[in-house]
Amino acid sequence: MLPALLFLVYASLVNDVRALIAKNDFAGAEALARAQQAKSGPNSELAAAVSWLARASLAAKQYDRAERFAGEALKLAEPLLAARKLDADPWLPTAVGASIEVRGQVMAGRGERADAVAFLKDELVRYRGTSIAERISKNINLISLEGKAAPALDIREFFGPRPRSLASLRGRPALLFFWAHWCGDCKQMGPIIATLQKTYGPQGLEVVMPTKLFGYVAGGEDAAPATEKPYIDKIRKEFYGALSANPAPLSAANFLTYGASSTPTLVLVDAAGIVRYYHPGSAPEAELDAQIRKLLRK
Repeated sequence: MLPALLFLVYASLVNDVRALIAKNDFAGAEALARAQQAKSGPNSELAAAVSWLARASLAAKQYDRAERFAGEALKLAEPLLAARKLDADPWLPTAVGASIEVRGQVMAGRGERADAVAFLKDELVRYRGTSIAERISKNINLISLEGKAAPALDIREFFGPRPRSLASLRGRPALLFFWAHWCGDCKQMGPIIATLQKTYGPQGLEVVMPTKLFGYVAGGEDAAPATEKPYIDKIRKEFYGALSANPAPLSAANFLTYGASSTPTLVLVDAAGIVRYYHPGSAPEAELDAQIRKLLRK
């Protein structure tokens, strides 16, 4: 693990590259990364910066450039992975996770969806048990989950009322709202979800709120499950009061299965148990409303 001060110094390159990308100055972002490479040589922070160039190229649908940057980021990371575990370094998860994500999405963008899913599944096996496993699952789901049966939820532990299995909800559409106790975007989505439930609950919409343990509480203080569980329940009641009557399964397995590396993650399942909408991140109320109405019309 890099010392905290050194990490802060290194972090400036990634931040500066991202800032230039946000201004659509891709040439400047690459020039900055190359200058740092010439000055300091290869390191994990440089690999992370290059992976952001890969992501920017993918967003611009410049698939050849995206593939090249993704391959370079992985090439920079591989010697480091031989000497340390992925999660022992602050930048390797970003570099490797983005490289895998971009390579899979490039395949999908070129119409090679089956190859993309096969590649991502192989990478999921390789990196299962690491911090990037959920991210890889997310990308598998982005390519392939919509139109398929919703995977079962682990409902053995929960907050609120006892959850029902997704199979038992057949005949009613369901909205899965994956959230985290630390997530500001989730708290902003809460009132939107509550409004949609108030509108469409009488028409059959079920709302389920999966969450998981993260190993810490307020301020990033490390916490054992016995401490974190009541903290999560406190957050649930304080910030999601209008949704407190909804079941909230507690399981890391659900986050891995649904690739909920981004919180919130929103999943709409139709009355037949088929996923019709998979959305990592916040969604506009109008978009989510339209998707729910579409399910209710079927």
